[in-house]
This record gives sequence, structure tokens and C-alpha cells, in this order.
Amino acid sequence: MSMIKIENLTFSYPSSCDNIFENVHFQIDTHWKLGFVGRNGRGKTTFLNLLLGRYEYSGKIISSVQFDYFPYHIKNKEALTGEILINICPAAQEWELIRELSRLDVDNNILWRPFNTLSNGEQIKALLAAFFLNEEHFLLIDEPTNHLDTAARQKVSEYLKTKKGFILVSHDRHFLDGCVDHILSINRADIEVQSGNFSSWLENFSRRQESEAAQNDRLKKDIKRLQKSARRSAAWSDKVEASKTGAADKGYVGHKSAKMMKRSKVIEARQNQAILQKAGLLKNVETAESLKLSPLSYHADTLASFSQVSICYNGHTVCGPVTFTVHRGDRIALDGKNGSGKTSLLKLLIQEAIEYTGTKAVGSGLIVSYVPQDTSRLTGNLSDYAAENRIDESLFKAILRKMDFERVQFEKDMKDFSGGQKKKVLIARSLCEKAHLYVWDEPLNFIDIYSRIQIERLLAEFRPTMIFVEHDRYFRDTTATKIVRI
Repeated sequence: MSMIKIENLTFSYPSSCDNIFENVHFQIDTHWKLGFVGRNGRGKTTFLNLLLGRYEYSGKIISSVQFDYFPYHIKNKEALTGEILINICPAAQEWELIRELSRLDVDNNILWRPFNTLSNGEQIKALLAAFFLNEEHFLLIDEPTNHLDTAARQKVSEYLKTKKGFILVSHDRHFLDGCVDHILSINRADIEVQSGNFSSWLENFSRRQESEAAQNDRLKKDIKRLQKSARRSAAWSDKVEASKTGAADKGYVGHKSAKMMKRSKVIEARQNQAILQKAGLLKNVETAESLKLSPLSYHADTLASFSQVSICYNGHTVCGPVTFTVHRGDRIALDGKNGSGKTSLLKLLIQEAIEYTGTKAVGSGLIVSYVPQDTSRLTGNLSDYAAENRIDESLFKAILRKMDFERVQFEKDMKDFSGGQKKKVLIARSLCEKAHLYVWDEPLNFIDIYSRIQIERLLAEFRPTMIFVEHDRYFRDTTATKIVRI
């Protein structure tokens, strides 16, 4: 067991005037399973890079362990998987790799296959297995779930629970609860470490915010009352002082005036103390302002239907026959393993050219709003993006502000946004669009927990007709009215 100590850590990017971290202090035990949470753009990945020594900073990072980082950059993905894994953990034996893979439900035959022939889930599991064979290393795991289906997330969570010594960046609440014993959170004003899983941390954080809000309201009332008392005492003092003119006993009147002035000073001191106390509150408050949506009402109850539909690639069927109907008010979640054809079914629904068999029917005049998985095409500024997509720029930016975008982001090129910020751009665009049907493909990838809660509340309030793919189990269970298993 050893400690990682952070002392007076201050860091900002050379191109920025604002510090991402300023005089940060905390320490963590290398045996802890740490979940690392915080809003998009707060600096989670930046902090991992600081641990890895990739940036210059002021302050101290004191550690006696070697850090490994996931995801791992593979130069030659055509190499055999076994060769790649041995490069990661050169001291490991083949039987140890096979043991770790079996714990993750991965066939050991992948060791003799080119890495690029593995599914995303197999690649992630294989790399994690290799990293955990590096004894005495401390693993930094950055968003591993974004390419994992629901079953794979569950398996990886169970696997991580058996390990010790890692920091895990994730926004999947169910996933975090299954495998961490401490939470490291980047808040608005500080970084804190707390024992327990994510749910216990969120409950404590929410209670603290509620307590601070109540204390803040009380102090606001006290300050207002004290200000009124101070003004009244000062007025009395001035009045008494004025009465000295022509008074028979000027000494008594002067004493009374001084007494009133002293009382005014005491009240002023109490007021300043209350203001100081109030200033220390609500620095970490996380607001999730209500979002709005304007769905269109379709003229018929049935918007689309699939009957015995199978997706095909080059004449080969990749998903079994699927039959379902999208009725007005439905929120349908497509559930299935990676590669089972979920995204293709969504693209088929929005009239893309996808090879399939069976019968598909889409209602006439149906207006669809689509959020794709891929964010790589987002470049340029937000104003141009709004104009290209014919959406109201003011509304678009107002929604992004509610989703914790700073105004400075509006001037940046979208290619420099974080993964979560790019996803928020796609969702904000969809929320600006009036549609009969909302089709969202893994909308929550990289998106922080507070924004997930915002979106859940939005969908619960406005109840749009939608069909979506999302592996965040909590979101799916909260949002879906129907689940179609592929």
C-alpha cells in the first residue's frame, strides 16, 4: 500500500488564461477503487495526463507507483492480439492472460487473431485483462464503457470489483456502483475524495447542497434584518447627536449617542460576519436547469412498423428478424449486443440506404430528429453549425448553457470540444427541432451524470415519441416504455 499525494497543484493550458486546477490538495490510497466523476470539461482526462507526466504544472504530485493509461494506443492493429497484450504486460505468462480473459467471458482464441478483427467489447476486455497483470502498477481507466453493450458493462464492472488500485472515469451510475469503493469528484470549487460508491456520494453531496441552500436562505434573511437594524440605529444616533444643540445635559446626550453608535457598529460587525459565512456556501452547487422540447403530434397512432426485418451486409444476415411497431407516445429502447444491428435499424428508420429483408413502413410526412453516435464530423463554430442545420441559434446556445457550457466555448472550434461536449451539441440540436419522432443512437456517450439527469427529466415531462439505443441501464430503465431485444 502507498499513497498518491497532490499538493498545491495548479495547472492551465498554455493557450488559456484560466486555471483548470488551482492550489489543489488531496491524497488517495493506491489500493482504492476510485470512481472519478465531474462535469464535462472540468479536467478529468487532464488530471490523468498530469499523473502520467504529460504536462508541466506547479505544485507537487508525489507517488511511488507507475501509472498505466487506458485506452491504450495501438500502432499496428493488424498484429496478433497475443503479441499486443504481451507488449503491455511482458512479465505475464500466457496461462495468466487466458485466466484473465476467461474471467471476462472472452474466448482465449482471440490471442491468435489479428486485433482489428475483434469486436469493440473484446478489444476493451482484452486490454483491461493485460493491464491488470502489471503488478504494482496503478491503472488510469478513462471512459471504458462507451463502446460496451449492457451485458459487457455488467461483466467489466464485476471484473473491476475484484481488482484493487485504479482510477475509473465513468458517467454510468449503475456501472460505478458495481465496482468502486471511493469517489474522486471534481466540483466547481474543489476536488474531494469520499468513501463509498457513487450513489452514497451523490446522496451526501445532495444533502450538503440542500443544507447549504437552507443556511444560505437563513443568512440572506439575517443580513437583510441586520441591514435594517443598522440603518435604524444609525438614524437614532444621528437624531440624538442633533438633540445636543441647546440641551441642558450635553454629557448625557453624548453618552446616549455614543451608545447608539456602538450598537450600530455591533450590528454592522454581525452583518459582515453573516456575509462572510454566506460567501463560503454554495460554491459547489450543481444546477440542472429544466430543458424543454416541442414535439409534433402525428396525425395517426402508428408512426412506423417493422415486420420480420433483418439487416444484411453483403448478402449476409447480421440480425435476426425483428418485428415491432412505433406508436404515438412510445419510447422504445433497442437492446442487444454490439454488432447486432441496432444502429442499422435506426438508420433504416430514417430512410438511409441499408440492405435488409422483411417489411418496413414509415408514415407519410413523418418528421424525424436524429442524434447519431458519431461526433467526428463536428468542426467549426456553433453559430455556423446552427445556420447549417436551420435551427434557432439563440435557442440552441441557451440549451447548451443549461447543459453547463461556458460562454467561452461558443467561440471555440467544435473539434476541440471534449467528447461529452460534442454529444451535447448533437442533443441540443435535436431539442431545437420540432419532430414527430426522435431517433437517438447512444446519446449519452461521454455525457456527465448531471446532464443525464436533465435529459431523463425532460423526457419524463414532455413524453416525446422516440426510439433509441442506450447502454446506460439506469437511463434505459427510467426512460423506455418498451424494450425491443435484438
